[in-house]
Amino acid sequence: MSVITEVSEDGQRLTISIRGRFDFAKHQEFRKSYEDRELSAVVVDLKDATYLDSSALGMLLLLRDHAGGDDSDVRVVNSSTDVRKILAISNFDKLFDIS
Repeated sequence: MSVITEVSEDGQRLTISIRGRFDFAKHQEFRKSYEDRELSAVVVDLKDATYLDSSALGMLLLLRDHAGGDDSDVRVVNSSTDVRKILAISNFDKLFDIS
C-alpha cells in the first residue's frame, strides 16, 4: 500500500502518508483516503515520497477544496528540498502550511 491513512485518537486529524511516487497512479487511492470523511485538520506526510508531479499538485488542491478551501487546515510535512522547491514554484506555499 502506498497511501497510508491514519486518524488521530480524538478523530480530529487525518494523516495521509505517501510512499514512493506521488503521481496520477495514486489518484484513486489518495481520493479514497479522505472523500468520505468530515475533515477538521489534514496532514499530508511526504517523508517517503520519492517523486511529485503536476497530477499530485492537482490532488492536493482537490483535498484542500474537500477540507474547506480557504478555511481548511491542510499541512504538507516532511517534504524533501526538491519537493519543497516544486511546491514553492507552484505557489502552494501560499495555499498550504508546508514544512
